[in-house]
Amino acid sequence: MNFWETITGSDLTREYKEFEARAAKLPPGHREGWEQIKAHLFPYGDFTGRNLMPILDGALGLLEETAAEGQDIHEVLGDDVPGFCAALAGGEGARSYRDRWREQLNRNVARKLGRLGG
Repeated sequence: MNFWETITGSDLTREYKEFEARAAKLPPGHREGWEQIKAHLFPYGDFTGRNLMPILDGALGLLEETAAEGQDIHEVLGDDVPGFCAALAGGEGARSYRDRWREQLNRNVARKLGRLGG
């Protein structure tokens, strides 16, 4: 990856299109699972989403393997897709962008209140 690709994100676009081409070959149930995984992983992404690319690659690989073995999508993901995605992102305590923004807001408010109260 060169500097230009990093700045423009063209490497991410290319990689994401490759993911979508692979996902298009999945059976319908597994494609639906892929869509759910993408939707539930999005909050764990950083500003660019670059941190999610290896996670998405692994999740898609899992779906491809299980589809080839003939497993049902519910056997793979279970009933708790958000929990599955939280585990993929780093565990139940994984911080989403909302959590990071909330912490930043709380720090800023506390700092402002500290100046007003002191």
